[in-house]
Amino acid sequence: MISRILHSKDFAADAARTILDHARKAIAERGLFRLGLTGGRSPRAIHAALLAQAGDLPWKKVQLTFGDERCVPPDHEDSNYRVAKETLIDPSGIPEGNVFRMRGEIDPETAAREYEDMLRAFAGRLGEPRYAHDLLLLGLGEDGHTASLFPGSPALDETTREVLPVIGPKPPPQRLSMTFPLINASHHVLFLVPQADKRAIAEAAVAGDQRYPASRVHGQEYTTWLLGT
Repeated sequence: MISRILHSKDFAADAARTILDHARKAIAERGLFRLGLTGGRSPRAIHAALLAQAGDLPWKKVQLTFGDERCVPPDHEDSNYRVAKETLIDPSGIPEGNVFRMRGEIDPETAAREYEDMLRAFAGRLGEPRYAHDLLLLGLGEDGHTASLFPGSPALDETTREVLPVIGPKPPPQRLSMTFPLINASHHVLFLVPQADKRAIAEAAVAGDQRYPASRVHGQEYTTWLLGT
């Protein structure tokens, strides 16, 4: 498990290039690219760059999950799914059957177990102990949180459940989040940190500073931190 930091002056383009490299490799080797999406402010520009650079990428062989979701309807302005649908899913033509959506509009515990069961069922068909993303995208908060795993949350110490309802410090507070057992089953993790003012937090997390939940993320092969400059 290797961690590395890369610096970028053209953040969205470099992020898209990295994602597409993983996509083409996974599709060539296994016929499917399993990509976990992140929320926050950066996805819109990255999705636009993905569409611009994708060329003849077979989008029907791309499967999407979500690292976290706000407990809101799918058409709500705070929905991570809505952003992905408007900026990536619909423009690319990824089939809806390839999109594993967290149902933020229903009871959070029910939604978390439903999502966990869906991913486990897919993994089981492939003979995997856990669903293994080819690439999982994550963001980094000012407090070092990632997905919706915030400092002090009981979810940080979860060892069995793969998706949990959580309470965040920012509105909307009710959320769903993947936990570290599922996150760390990913082959590769790509942290997307376009803000230069988060560089110190990112470097501390890479160094293992346990104050920051992001420090607990370790992809099975490697974890890359892409930092804007």
